[in-house]
Amino acid sequence: MTAFRKPQIALTLKAAPFVIRAERAADVAVREALLDACFGETRHGRTCQRLRDGRAPAAGLALSAVREGNLVGTVRLWHVSAGGRPALVLGPLAVDPACRELGIGAALMHQALAAARARGHEAVILLGDAPYYARFGFSGEKTAELSLPGPFERDRLLAIEFTGGALDGAEGMIVPTGAPLSKRRSVRPLQAHAA
Repeated sequence: MTAFRKPQIALTLKAAPFVIRAERAADVAVREALLDACFGETRHGRTCQRLRDGRAPAAGLALSAVREGNLVGTVRLWHVSAGGRPALVLGPLAVDPACRELGIGAALMHQALAAARARGHEAVILLGDAPYYARFGFSGEKTAELSLPGPFERDRLLAIEFTGGALDGAEGMIVPTGAPLSKRRSVRPLQAHAA
């Protein structure tokens, strides 16, 4: 009988594992607090927020990173029309500042892009730092003729195509096309009936 040996792996505190999973309803309040901590409470006035307001994220494309039971990272993708071409907008991507050296942001990006591709989406657009996002395949090559509904820095409007030519000739405004947020059904109190 062959004895199995347990591999010897030295884990440091920095190497504590994290898991990326689908966002859950219970994540939303913590997610909002994380976004406020990362981007400030004025984040709701940013240009890309106009593409998300009142819309639900694309199905299966809202992800959470969890470490030691705590939500430490988030990313969502949203349906848009990029000058008449269907695409997704990625954002915001946020990682708890105490966990930024663990590769959580990169893992969220890889998972989100793989999930978008697997679901048949052809292109993803974002507004972000070109040097950071270039490693995931984003560039400004296909976004030169696209605009956002508010002020933005042209060199930060980036895209990646999963299907070659998906954004060829795309020009004009990027506008939201995703499903509206569902409103919770109001529950009427039960009325007592006199017997």
